[in-house]
Amino acid sequence: MSELMVDGRNIQKSFGLNEVLKGIDFEVEKGKVVCLLGASGSGKSTLLRCINHLEEINGGVIYVDGSPIGFREKDGKLYQLRESEIAQQRANVGMVFQRFNLFEHMTALENIIEAPMLIQKKDRSEAQEKAFELLERVGLADKSHAYPRHLSGGQQQRVAIARALAMNPKLMLFDEATSALDPELVGEVLDVMKDLANAGMTMIVVTHEINFAREVCDKVVFLAGGKIEEQGAPQDVLANPQSPVTKTFLSKVL
Repeated sequence: MSELMVDGRNIQKSFGLNEVLKGIDFEVEKGKVVCLLGASGSGKSTLLRCINHLEEINGGVIYVDGSPIGFREKDGKLYQLRESEIAQQRANVGMVFQRFNLFEHMTALENIIEAPMLIQKKDRSEAQEKAFELLERVGLADKSHAYPRHLSGGQQQRVAIARALAMNPKLMLFDEATSALDPELVGEVLDVMKDLANAGMTMIVVTHEINFAREVCDKVVFLAGGKIEEQGAPQDVLANPQSPVTKTFLSKVL
């Protein structure tokens, strides 16, 4: 049996009276790519943010590489971590958002080296060497000194991916990373994500790019109403969905 990178058990999350995640179990094997599909409001992005502890769950537990996110385990009990300890945990999980969230006053290079220097205490020369390697990896070796305002949306998102990779994460989360891009720029970001998948990076991808899910993902998880409606191999869920809810959704997007 493959080791689990993510092991979520009975995950519950509410915002006030709105129960967004209704006690779901969610697993991701190491080295695999899992796509989260579902209509707006189904809980996809919330689940992603809970895995990174950007949102604190109200019930259940989420293990990332064997450690409970937001907690430490001792004698079978969970104890909440301090913010500084949570930040160290979060450093192992890279996240790329729908909006690029780059620092506008920093160059591409400066955006990438900021976190490794601040959180991992790397010296500038080491951080820069890694940043140049990552910029080359995402096809932006010539844009190291460009500010975000001088980059296209696709280029900014590729810098955001490089920034997340600079922390050497065990897991990468993508929250609709291409949905804010013009159609002609989507492909360049998806190509970088495909390269990461081919290199063995464990990834969870919230997306409406069905072709990406079909070609790249090892497992598709379809959420509806805060629950997992259906999950399985892409060829099964996308080509032969069993749930009426999944069928209805796919009929609108395929």
